[in-house]
Amino acid sequence: MIPIISIVIPCYNHGHFIKEALESISVPDNILFEVIIVDDGSKDPNTIQVLEQLKKEGYQVVRQENKGLSGARNTAINLANGKYILPLDCDNKILPNYIPYAVNFLENNPDYAVVYGNGELFGDRTGPKPTKEFTLHDLIIGNFIDACAVFRKDAWAAIGGYDESKMMRLGVEDWEFWLHLAFKGFKFHHYNEKSYLYRLSGTSMVDKDTSPNFNLLKNYIEKKHSYYINYNAPGEYIAAKFKANPPVFLFKLILLTYFPKKYKELVERLKIKRI
Repeated sequence: MIPIISIVIPCYNHGHFIKEALESISVPDNILFEVIIVDDGSKDPNTIQVLEQLKKEGYQVVRQENKGLSGARNTAINLANGKYILPLDCDNKILPNYIPYAVNFLENNPDYAVVYGNGELFGDRTGPKPTKEFTLHDLIIGNFIDACAVFRKDAWAAIGGYDESKMMRLGVEDWEFWLHLAFKGFKFHHYNEKSYLYRLSGTSMVDKDTSPNFNLLKNYIEKKHSYYINYNAPGEYIAAKFKANPPVFLFKLILLTYFPKKYKELVERLKIKRI
């Protein structure tokens, strides 16, 4: 029997967490699924031992040289038989309501490609992991969709998978992946329920690699998708408006800042144009 969904789990030196991730997978009997674990070149002896044991227990475990999260996910998805893909980081957990909802939604809404849910933090800190309803505008400004989303494998194939460039090893591979899908016209659905648990423990990749290099990563994404993104456009637009007529621009800016209702009224009455 062919599974309808493939759960792909990259693992790099986190063998002490992966059993918790696997134990969290709870899927109804009417939904066939498979689990593919990719050992992304782990060097930790305990991790290697744990993964060898999981392989003996019947789990599909593939070992490769270290390629980073993007490369590990692409390897697993290439092997996947499922129509839908769920990436699960090996230190996180999935909640039982998520997969049935996502599969049912995608089966009944063929025009959608991605279902993402709400997260909950656990470990060093607890609380909700922020997300929001989907708009492309908000996604361009910054990522709010975790890797733990369910998407169609054919959508992944249509954009060539996750970006495996060296730059993406510093993080934001998920953000670039979601942007790429959105720019190609694929639709996103927000499942407004707690769907997965996101572990915070020690120094994260975000703290160590992503945050210090965020501007470099943002510039990389802007250059790759320059047809759609120009982060300097708002500043350039404002500068052009000011140069065209400084007194009028300053008058509108004062109205907008200190008298927003009056500004809105004048715009609606076509007395002034928007800034």
